[in-house]
Amino acid sequence: MLRTWCLELDAHPWLPNSDPSVIKEMLKEIGVDSVEELFSDIPSAVRLKRPLRVGMGRPLSEAEVEADLARKAAKVATCRDLLCFAAGLAYHYVPAAVRAIVSRSEFYTSYTPYQPEISQGLLQALFEYQSMMADLLEMDVVNASMYDGSTAVAEAFLMAARVTKRRKILIPSTMNPRYLEVASTITGAQGLELVKVRYDPETGYIDLSDLKSKLEDAAAVCVEVPSFLGFVEEQLDEISDAAHGAGALLIACVDPISLGVLRPPGDYSADIAVGEGQPLGLGLNYGGPLLGIFAVRGDYRLVRQMPGRLIGMTTTLDGSQRGFAMILQTREQHIRRERATSNICTNEALCALAAAVYMALLGPQGFKELGEEIIARSHYAARAINRLDCYEAPVFKSFFFKQFVVRSLRRPAAHVKRALAERGIIVGPVLTRDFPLLGESFLVCVTEMHSKQDIDTLVSALEGVSSR
Repeated sequence: MLRTWCLELDAHPWLPNSDPSVIKEMLKEIGVDSVEELFSDIPSAVRLKRPLRVGMGRPLSEAEVEADLARKAAKVATCRDLLCFAAGLAYHYVPAAVRAIVSRSEFYTSYTPYQPEISQGLLQALFEYQSMMADLLEMDVVNASMYDGSTAVAEAFLMAARVTKRRKILIPSTMNPRYLEVASTITGAQGLELVKVRYDPETGYIDLSDLKSKLEDAAAVCVEVPSFLGFVEEQLDEISDAAHGAGALLIACVDPISLGVLRPPGDYSADIAVGEGQPLGLGLNYGGPLLGIFAVRGDYRLVRQMPGRLIGMTTTLDGSQRGFAMILQTREQHIRRERATSNICTNEALCALAAAVYMALLGPQGFKELGEEIIARSHYAARAINRLDCYEAPVFKSFFFKQFVVRSLRRPAAHVKRALAERGIIVGPVLTRDFPLLGESFLVCVTEMHSKQDIDTLVSALEGVSSR
């Protein structure tokens, strides 16, 4: 972190403009008295008030830095060292072929393909990603791509408002709280109103009567399938009909890994489909990078208002060769700012490439078998936990996919989570703050990575935690 004490240091041979006299000149030119003043907008309470403690208190050689970092890295535990039942971003298998292909320099050096004549390989790969994702979602047009699932949701809300000229978005009360935070931040500045719809406390399903009472002047209705709390909404046709009958769009937020066994958004007439592509070969990676999925049905009004980029395929004039190019770039980077559909200034092309490789490896039958395997393992886990007299699982009496709510009947959920972490088992998040009506509860997510032995270990640990 830059601080005023840096003015007392000598210039660093590798850092441009680090000479104290140059720094003083720059500060004078922009009209501030100190480097510290440049950080005045950051609250004092969260600012570091000392130099960074780097290394061993003295300049280190390259070999010493490498050794020090190796010692620190050895203390970091991964999902290979722990039992990870974390939800939201989930622990899925990443095939070796995915890592091998995205590591090729032909792809990672051209991940932003501004020059199509030298980026044909990546452009074709992104075209294949769009095509396979369109098949998976049963939607007509897919972009390539958004930052992550949360920003895709926010951009879908903004797009619905532009298309319908309305400002109200109806969302389920069970919506992913982190997605809601991001969407509120992004849409709030443009005056959109996000209105929650009640849910049935037994099933988690959207309350249709409450939904219909709030549909007037709504730009869109958003539904999560499966929901953040794991259950699968079974009133999709009724919700779709109600939304379209009121002139609103239907936005479906989906887990792509579930679409081998659950209905795709196109099947219930979603206008916009969004989601998080992390399960498709990206791994956890300490929380990122991620992949935002964004698709629309084939309506020109929707396609023209899509954020991000579209990759298209064409041929030479004589038809002898194929070529690929970006055919729609509606970002502020490319056109006049006031006409842009999005201010997102990059994409996740390498992550989209990883997803394309993953989808190609699995194929339709692979997605079906994977989904069935996840359902079998997660439902086994819920039944086993529910047999313990100190827990209830799943809390909602409805079909769920992958993750489910566990209610702790004896101990606070935060205590259970901490005690499990001490035993090398990760669950979560705790739901008590975001969903107080669920009581002392937390999420558990079970995927193809969890064996029966792993699940039995979790169950045994849960029993031990609550018996102490």
